[in-house]
Amino acid sequence: MKFLPSSDDERARMLAAIGVGKVEDLFEDVPEAVRTTKKPPLGRPLSEIEVRRELGSVSSRNAHARTHAHFLGAGCYHHYVPAIADQTLYREEWLSSYTPYQPEISQGTLVSIFEWQTHMALLTGMEVANASLYEGATALVEALLMASRLAKGRHRAVLSKNIHPEYRETVRTYFHNLSFELVEVDDADLAASCDAQTFAVAAQSPDFFGRVRGWNEARDAASSCGAMAVGVVAEAISLALLSPPGDAGLDIACGEARSLGVPMSYGAPALGFLACRDAHKRQMPGRLAGETVDAEGRRAFCLTLSTREQHIRREKATSNICTNQGLMALCSNVYLSLMGKAGLRETAIQCASKAEYLKEKIAAVPGFAIATDGPTFNEFAVRGPKPAREVVAALAEKGILAGVPLAPWYPERDRDFLVAVTEMNTRAEMDVYAAELARLK
Repeated sequence: MKFLPSSDDERARMLAAIGVGKVEDLFEDVPEAVRTTKKPPLGRPLSEIEVRRELGSVSSRNAHARTHAHFLGAGCYHHYVPAIADQTLYREEWLSSYTPYQPEISQGTLVSIFEWQTHMALLTGMEVANASLYEGATALVEALLMASRLAKGRHRAVLSKNIHPEYRETVRTYFHNLSFELVEVDDADLAASCDAQTFAVAAQSPDFFGRVRGWNEARDAASSCGAMAVGVVAEAISLALLSPPGDAGLDIACGEARSLGVPMSYGAPALGFLACRDAHKRQMPGRLAGETVDAEGRRAFCLTLSTREQHIRREKATSNICTNQGLMALCSNVYLSLMGKAGLRETAIQCASKAEYLKEKIAAVPGFAIATDGPTFNEFAVRGPKPAREVVAALAEKGILAGVPLAPWYPERDRDFLVAVTEMNTRAEMDVYAAELARLK
């Protein structure tokens, strides 16, 4: 994108157009007592070469997937993204911050949304998917709010404690000022925690600790009290190998789809998704793109449902969530189209099989044990002989990002850290990982 600064003359004309003489006039409503006339201590102006050199120096201090063997996950995974995905996004037809408020002139955007909805409906086993949401945590919030509308008059949501802790924290934040009760329990206690006021039961698979969980507990618990069953997926690649929420009879599926072609980029942007049964679609947040024909009978696309306050009366809106992640959804479309069914499944198999290889290697290291019981997909917890932060720091010095310590969320698990393996990890990396663990004192 070009850098086009405005000139003094252009600034003067803009100010004149809005009826002020100088920039300071724009701040006349700010009391003089709190204004400052001093310039900020920013140092001397730098040339572009100097700025690039300075920022490059700062960024080189980061440890990341290009400089280290990367075993970090906890909701953000290092997956392969074909180079053509970026090149496609750079095309002028796509690279825009504009959202399709005028669908009749945004056919390309609508096609992309329609295709992404189709992809997510197929992957989740659901009948309808919306046009994406910000990220997995708020997708769960929107799924619960949707469930509350479907089970109108109820005020209680039951969440598995094994859902990503940051997702649950986001739900608590949203629910803080709402008249809802939030109950967080182990999966085995989901059914016992339900009552006639429960509008949703939510569980995650693979859960935060990497365990592959069946969806039956959440489904049966919800069914026992007439609530909506919500399935949460934080690692979307798992949908290519594991039974999706829709196949198990859940009502709503939500989560994070960044693994499907969106780079990690230091944590953002992400790509939330939400899918549901056809019978529930009118309570979906955001919008749906649909296929139709124009006045001349030609294939066309349009916004079929837009239950946002920009489109309908505020009191009738399902959510005030302001946009979809159109560009990221397009990136995911490109990725899924290139990978195809076979490629996606091969990626998932590589993730699972490589994780099993590393589990065996770590389990054989004296002093270390696998702290996730049962089957896993591509992530598992490891318990070491000393605080996890010390283990992680020691391996970082060896060029290995070994995992995510669990203590910030679970203080009682000070020696545990979460290890993620993807198709990007090589056997040599995993062998070195285990060898470096064995050398720790």
